[in-house]
Amino acid sequence: MATKIFVNLPVKSLDKSVAFFTRLGFTFNPQFTDETATCMIVSEDIFVMLLTEEKFKTFTPKEICDATKSTEVLVCLSSASREEIDEMVRKAVAAGGTTCNEPQDHGFMYGHGFQDLDGHIWELVYMEPGATN
Repeated sequence: MATKIFVNLPVKSLDKSVAFFTRLGFTFNPQFTDETATCMIVSEDIFVMLLTEEKFKTFTPKEICDATKSTEVLVCLSSASREEIDEMVRKAVAAGGTTCNEPQDHGFMYGHGFQDLDGHIWELVYMEPGATN
């Protein structure tokens, strides 16, 4: 069985976050969704649990980081092409997100990203096939 990853992120408004990520093309598992949390499906083995801040606080004794002021995590996803990255960033900005850096073109590798409504940074990267061999 493959190892699955569940990234947990606190959000101020679950409804607004679901609407934002839906506009980017993500879907959600209704089995793990209620008024305090949802399970965003990234791939067969990658999921993002979007939790209201109140719900998130039940999992940690630490203060929640304000991601609009500090960086607590960088979520990086691979992409199938440069065009897919540019389209995702375009959708994120149109849905209310922002960019935090300019695109990075290293020839064999291309990256760009966005900040979601809560300031979490989502990096997207494309690497030319064979570049790591």
